[in-house]
Amino acid sequence: MKKTYKIEVDCANCANLMEEAAKKTAGVKDCVVSFMTLKMKVEFEEGADPAAVMQEVRANCKKVEDDCEIFL
Repeated sequence: MKKTYKIEVDCANCANLMEEAAKKTAGVKDCVVSFMTLKMKVEFEEGADPAAVMQEVRANCKKVEDDCEIFL
């Protein structure tokens, strides 16, 4: 399953850090963050609960960029 989320991030480097953090989260098969469109596209692993996984993604992204935001 793939879902797209609106994000708020200050720079392209921060977007790259968020993408890498999201990819390392359990339950995420793939993730692409676009600074230009301020969107995060997440592909979830089969059987994963998107709501629970996105809470972990948000927490992991906050560790690398504390002022970022993901609108769930």
